[in-house]
Amino acid sequence: MTLFALSNFGIAGTNAFLLAQESAPVAKDAPGLSSMLPGLVCILFFFYFLILRPQKQKEQSTRNMVSNLKEKDRIVTIGGIHGVVTNVQRDREEVTIRVDEATGTKLRVGLSAIARVITEENKLEGS
Repeated sequence: MTLFALSNFGIAGTNAFLLAQESAPVAKDAPGLSSMLPGLVCILFFFYFLILRPQKQKEQSTRNMVSNLKEKDRIVTIGGIHGVVTNVQRDREEVTIRVDEATGTKLRVGLSAIARVITEENKLEGS
């Protein structure tokens, strides 16, 4: 054999070897549920403590405030109307408030329309 024939055989053999390597299946680590689970748990943990828990606490404090509502409490509605409670009808979920002392103007609003109850502590903080 000549040198030319050996070099051709060597190139052909190398190409066949490379083709054999490329056709073999390559095992990759595909990200599965087990690798994403810790990140998902962390996201759910932060979602609960940053969004859900504070919202539930706020709803609970609002329910307590409305359930303890009584006559002569000063309130502010969600529309910004200030008034004094004159009547609470829990079965109808309505509150009657007096908004003007001079004329005795009264409004009936739903319990869900009450934003906050003004106490003496709130008055002192606002001054």
